[in-house]
Amino acid sequence: MHHHSSEENARLVNRMARIIGHANKVKNMIAEDRNCTEVLIQLAAVRAALTSLSKLILEEHLNECMTELSEFESEEERREAIDGLMDVVNQFIK
Repeated sequence: MHHHSSEENARLVNRMARIIGHANKVKNMIAEDRNCTEVLIQLAAVRAALTSLSKLILEEHLNECMTELSEFESEEERREAIDGLMDVVNQFIK
């Protein structure tokens, strides 16, 4: 199982904290009954930030899984790893 370096993990956590802060601002905009267009624009920005973070994590996961595939000795182990990887990809693109 792959673990991020402490520096990479800190960067990912920092990005997520910014996304949470932005989402909280959107929540406040809704509570303040702000213009729907403004709210939708901000929601699109939050969605784009989440997608960007997800892509970074997925890319790292794919790279790690591809490296691990060469370490498996049996075809069955490789197939199970690929199936697990496809489960993650399918969840991501839903």
